Amino acid sequence: MSDEYVKKNADLINAVAKEEGLGEVFPKENSEEKMSMKDKVQEIVGKLEQGIKEVFESDKYKEYLNTMSKFHNYSINNVLLINQQKPEATLVAGYNAWANNFDRHVKKGEKGIKIIAPAPYTIKKEQPIIDMRTGSPVLNADGTPKTTEVDVKIPAFKVTTVFDISQTYGKELPTLGVNELTGEVDHAKDFIESLKKTTSLPINFGETKGDSKGFYSPTENSITIKEGMSDVQTIKTMIHEIAHSKLHNPEVMKEGDAKSRGLIEQEAESVAYVVCQHFGIETSDYSFAYIAGWAEGKETNELKQSLETIRDTAGEMINRVEGSLRAMEHEREAKIEAEKGNIPMEPPVEEKLTEKDVALPEETKVEAKKPLEKTDNKESKSSDKKERKSIKEKLSEKKKEVAKDKKEKTQSKELKKGGPR
Repeated sequence: MSDEYVKKNADLINAVAKEEGLGEVFPKENSEEKMSMKDKVQEIVGKLEQGIKEVFESDKYKEYLNTMSKFHNYSINNVLLINQQKPEATLVAGYNAWANNFDRHVKKGEKGIKIIAPAPYTIKKEQPIIDMRTGSPVLNADGTPKTTEVDVKIPAFKVTTVFDISQTYGKELPTLGVNELTGEVDHAKDFIESLKKTTSLPINFGETKGDSKGFYSPTENSITIKEGMSDVQTIKTMIHEIAHSKLHNPEVMKEGDAKSRGLIEQEAESVAYVVCQHFGIETSDYSFAYIAGWAEGKETNELKQSLETIRDTAGEMINRVEGSLRAMEHEREAKIEAEKGNIPMEPPVEEKLTEKDVALPEETKVEAKKPLEKTDNKESKSSDKKERKSIKEKLSEKKKEVAKDKKEKTQSKELKKGGPR
């Protein structure tokens, strides 16, 4: 059937096919379901913003900010250097900074992370003395400019070493929320398998260093998740790292504007929160505090600029996970029915008819004069009724042809075997 014919007569063809026991031949897209999905994601994002605001207003947040202010805000180049050498790193500082500012000490034998740090130096330089009234150099008796020695700072950089918090021990740093989520998730294995299908990257489960629960490595193009965590924490961390791989891989970061480490973490955790909330997995105690901890002060201005990115990424992951879960459930139900013997090995011809079987021969296609519409016009109703009857007859003829063909093939086989003639 031509696309134009199908477009005009899809409802009519579906109605006839249904009467013939063939089901819906041309299913329509459920635009209302898509719209409700978008609205639901928007609602979850609203809950996320409110939750972060409440964290900002807590006394615990003040203590947290005082501690975090002692850490350097590294440039995007240093963030990339840190990520290449130790992708699971979360908080880094120099050897002496850990001891003096945080009462923590680097463990023996730990290998440091090399970054570039400012190292300006000062030199002495002779400069002419300028008359403030005239703006001209002050001259000596012999007519030469008078000079004075001044200190001039020369910008320069050096390679320095920092260590991640996982490489240190000592006084605990203040936290905003829980350190790890607990709880089980129904059909967790199916959910995890579905998440794996949302990315082409390999996801490995094993040991991670320090307090890291997982990390995305752009250099190895892979994701690693800590083994042995609860269902909730494992699934949340997987979504977080998959979001990193989609939004913060080198290709994407190269094309767009440079993003701060704080915004990068806010985006990934926001996607994780939205997806988990959609499937009824509660991560508020962890996600709100995590995002607030990476925010600049008591504002989420950067995050607000990324809401569209977060919505699109979360929506895509939700659709893919739901589709995968439905496919798994359908396959499981079909297997159960087959084991019960409810599905015959050789179904009758009528049950085997497909869209290809239903398609009318090219020479018998009937082009509709106009789309099927609701109307009180008797002539139009009569035309629709005739067209409906014509299509029904074509479907019936096609089924008879298929049955006749099968019968002839069966008789042919029996003749070859020497059976009844």
